[in-house]
Amino acid sequence: MASLAEHLQQADWKKEKHVPVIECPDEVKAGEYFDVKVSLGKEIAHPNTTEHHISYITLYFHPEGEKFVHQVGHYEFSAHGESVAGPNEGPVYTFHGVTTSLKVNKGGTLYAVALCNIHGLWESTKAIRVVE
Repeated sequence: MASLAEHLQQADWKKEKHVPVIECPDEVKAGEYFDVKVSLGKEIAHPNTTEHHISYITLYFHPEGEKFVHQVGHYEFSAHGESVAGPNEGPVYTFHGVTTSLKVNKGGTLYAVALCNIHGLWESTKAIRVVE
């Protein structure tokens, strides 16, 4: 049986519009909140249409030396121009990006997973160091 990991795609976000981009400090202080921004299409715009859009981004944190990954947040994007008048005729579109605040007590790795309704799951990572 296949593992979900076999279906997670990775690439350089500067060349591929589906890869989540994680923006935050490389170093943070233990126990102090910091902002993390996750978005898609930083270099190459991803469509946001009824037919082709990002459905969600989920952000995880894996503390260094620990077994388990912790979900930081799950962010759904529900408005893609749908309307009774037809596709892309709707009055509202959500942008496929999110900013959240978190604090950590030890270093580790942030993982962002995004789902494109056509092209599947995409993953990226960013290491975080904790300094005194």
